[in-house]
Amino acid sequence: RKTALRQLSEKATLFGAGPLFDQILPLLMAPTLEDQERHLLVKVIDRILYKLDDKVRPYVHKILVVIEPLLIDEDYYARVEGREIIANLSKAAGLATMISTMRPDIDNLDEYVRNTTARAFSVVASSLGIPSLLPFLKAVCQSKKSWQARHTGIKILQQIAILMGCAVLPHLKSLVDILHHGLVDEQSKVRTICALSLAALAEAAHPYGIESFDVVLRPLWKGVRSHRGKVLASFLKAIGYIIPLMDSGYANYYTREVMQILIREFASPDEEMKKIVLKVVKQCVATEGVEASYVQIEILPDFFRQFWIRRMALDRRNYRQLVDTTVELANKVGSSEIIGRIVEDLKDESEPYRKMVMETIENIVSNLGASDIDVRLEELLIDGILYSFQEQTGEDSFTMLNGFGTVVNSLGARVKPYLPQICGIIKWRLNNKTARIRQQASDLISRIAVVMKKCNEDQLLGHLGVVLYEYLGEEY
Repeated sequence: RKTALRQLSEKATLFGAGPLFDQILPLLMAPTLEDQERHLLVKVIDRILYKLDDKVRPYVHKILVVIEPLLIDEDYYARVEGREIIANLSKAAGLATMISTMRPDIDNLDEYVRNTTARAFSVVASSLGIPSLLPFLKAVCQSKKSWQARHTGIKILQQIAILMGCAVLPHLKSLVDILHHGLVDEQSKVRTICALSLAALAEAAHPYGIESFDVVLRPLWKGVRSHRGKVLASFLKAIGYIIPLMDSGYANYYTREVMQILIREFASPDEEMKKIVLKVVKQCVATEGVEASYVQIEILPDFFRQFWIRRMALDRRNYRQLVDTTVELANKVGSSEIIGRIVEDLKDESEPYRKMVMETIENIVSNLGASDIDVRLEELLIDGILYSFQEQTGEDSFTMLNGFGTVVNSLGARVKPYLPQICGIIKWRLNNKTARIRQQASDLISRIAVVMKKCNEDQLLGHLGVVLYEYLGEEY
């Protein structure tokens, strides 16, 4: 393979672009291609591009047709390899060739083609520099001919922000100026992608660059009050990413304003809207200017009523976002305020829901400690944790074990009165006929042994040690 690779790259100019690409590109299109083989072909193309330089120009379109689908591949490495080839191709062929080749695809009627083209253009921008593409992007984003072109132009900006991260900062003002007209476009799809692009730019620029977003604040604000559905979700997402860039005074004002709309949307049945609302609440609450009393009175009652329901635990993305947002709320208003509202749910009959409650409590306690948990809440917490630990039936006991360990370790010496009960349950479960339950019980001992030592429960520890030793011979 190495010899073949060396020969191909050394004699690339001799063979010429035509014969080489006519052989290699069909191989890349083969449906049976494995990852290792694809990686090898990508390597070959990389070397050849470097040698051929501007002689590849007639083949740019052919290469792009084969490589662009890699940019939206499920496999991360396939996407990286696709980006690598397009970056090298744009250096070899030059900006003018890349633009003239991909220009027809920008207003293609097929959304798949437009999507891959936008991603390819973002790679060109990252390899040849954003400034060189700005005049072209400006023309595309303000195209009068078709809304598809405007949509793709704005999507290119979104992809640039995602791909290049904080490297967009020097050009942020120009990029926002190019796309802000899209917020008032007559096509709802263009308005949506425009707001999503602003969100991506604000995320990439965080915590800088608020002055670049001045021009979009008013249209975003108007849009949030008048739109519904997907467009509203994208506008909320943009505001959610822009608020953390503001000074605390402004952030507080904008949070209070947008919160009325967010609270209204808590009840939305749309899953995508739910995720965005949760994310925006998290971002708003995390900003400095927002007071704990405001969060406690205005947000918490509706938040728990609409979001802390069993259905949220069934969708992985909702689950993750809800846990993160609730932990952020606890950072603002204190742990006991939040734990007090969900501790009873540790005894809920739905196991995924109990797991979500446990993970949230674990994250809150590991962040903030257990100092403001009073005696009553402490009793409810230990009781709930013991119940959910004993009732677990799923394969994954990691969340319960971790949660149990974190809470007990945070409470420290306050756990002493509960230790005999905990150890009784452990011994009972060590005697269970199911291997997995015995394993969970012994895992739990490892999580709480340190606390037992702190509480001077040496006798209990010794007893557990003897029990473990006696059972050791029976395990295999």
